Amino acid sequence: MAVHPYHPYAVAFDVLETLIDLEPLSERFVEIGQPAELLRPWFLRTQRDGMALALTGELRSFPEVARQALRTASGNTASEDGITHVLEGFGRLPAHPDAEPAMRRLHESGVRIGCLTQGSRAATTRFLESSGLDRFVETVVTAEEVGVWKPAPGVYHAAAAALETPREHLALLAVHAWDCHGAKRAGCLAGWCSRLETEYGDVFTAPDAVGGTLTDVATGLLELTTAS
Repeated sequence: MAVHPYHPYAVAFDVLETLIDLEPLSERFVEIGQPAELLRPWFLRTQRDGMALALTGELRSFPEVARQALRTASGNTASEDGITHVLEGFGRLPAHPDAEPAMRRLHESGVRIGCLTQGSRAATTRFLESSGLDRFVETVVTAEEVGVWKPAPGVYHAAAAALETPREHLALLAVHAWDCHGAKRAGCLAGWCSRLETEYGDVFTAPDAVGGTLTDVATGLLELTTAS
């Protein structure tokens, strides 16, 4: 068991790719005449463009940025109706299989649970309700409502405030190393799941717990203990 300066009172889960499985969205790309393989570069462009706008002090909502990113990623061949069809799929996507057991493990240990996302509140709420994860989640914090995209420190601080937890006792749980880096730089704990990226980038601040599944990471965070 690791000796650590802090242990988590609350865990904020990233949503897009961490909890939500985006892969079924590729079917909607095919339905609008676009290649299924466009899903990944489009989503990465959406993340990049949203962060770029935030860095210049201009906040745009996830749907706005995602719409423009799909126009560009498709070479301006996707129709506006087609883009709407893709974006409407967000609220209908399934949870990754490790999401429910990870949340249940934390919940049974008395840890408060929230979600922290670049996505919209409406789509996130639909996802949590349809997947049954809403029974574990106390609060959802969106970048749009905070006024800046992750990984700006204020987003993680807002999650700590929403969960009524000192930031040093809030852990972010995510599959993105850059997101974990943002949490660490904001003075929070971080747990990284290797499901998506396989290896944690050495340019980022190291997380406090690592695992192959969300459940493994949740367990690792729970095992953080202060020195006696």
